[in-house]
Amino acid sequence: MLHISSTVSIPDNEIRFEAIRAQGAGGQNVNKVSTAIHLRFDIQNSSLPDEVKEKILVLKDKRISKDGIIVIKAQKFRSQEKNKEDALNRLKALILKSMVKQKKRRSTRPSGSAKKKRLDKKTRHGKLKQLRQKVTKDD
Repeated sequence: MLHISSTVSIPDNEIRFEAIRAQGAGGQNVNKVSTAIHLRFDIQNSSLPDEVKEKILVLKDKRISKDGIIVIKAQKFRSQEKNKEDALNRLKALILKSMVKQKKRRSTRPSGSAKKKRLDKKTRHGKLKQLRQKVTKDD
């Protein structure tokens, strides 16, 4: 059982693990031993509350497929157990990230002094650019 928060948890039978060979450097150990882990979690068919499912599906994350399946590849460590633990921690972090409530933005207006400073800066910049123009004999 993966406990996300006090109210949300995922049973072990909803998370699928697949051991694969890791990529990258590592010598013969990489070629012989399947230590990397593919974690697959189907959001739609899970026991998560509906509002949590919706929030996860809205996330723009490359690990979430169009079908609503989270795929996490863990190959940081040399042992399968540590990679499995890493994958579970990353799944937990992803779900917690979706559960965080965003503060509603309150629109604000620039103050009067901020508007005046902006216009003064524009005037100074325009005068500076005028000084860069070619000088004619008429002036």
